[in-house]
Amino acid sequence: MHKQYKTNITQNHPFHLVDSSPWPLVASLGALFITFGGVMYMHLYKNGLFLFLIGLFTIIYVMYCWLIEGSFEGQHTKIVQHGLRIGMILFIISEIMFFWAFFHFSLSPAPTIGGVWPPIGIEILNPWEIPLLNTILLLSSGATVTWAHHSIVAGDRKQSFLGLISTIIFAIISRSS
Repeated sequence: MHKQYKTNITQNHPFHLVDSSPWPLVASLGALFITFGGVMYMHLYKNGLFLFLIGLFTIIYVMYCWLIEGSFEGQHTKIVQHGLRIGMILFIISEIMFFWAFFHFSLSPAPTIGGVWPPIGIEILNPWEIPLLNTILLLSSGATVTWAHHSIVAGDRKQSFLGLISTIIFAIISRSS
């Protein structure tokens, strides 16, 4: 039987307000380890399976911690749990459809596209050039808009202005690249 946790959390609304938590970062690292470990294992690298298992156990641990945090500590009301469940189901369905479409067209390319993947006439971009630059700009603009948000919450007008200007500059650079 699960131990009941007593908390001072009272909610007067059916919404989930996100607190600072290490679990999204830890889950992202676990997913990264699963991906790299799986690829390394499939290409017969020495420690690929080990890295995959570390990622898998990390994800399982994060799921357990989120279960404790959300269910037993009382941070998720029934309405919030329903919304989170529906959101996750829709996310998983959209990912399944995306990967099905990609693998369908790459594993059995249609004759109308030349019978090859990628289709004839499609020029492949080097991922270490423009895609990498755009990814760096996107992550940087996310960091600067977060900086601006925290500055607004703290009431620091000068820092919030600098954060927003930096975000706009990153947006202009990414549009021109």
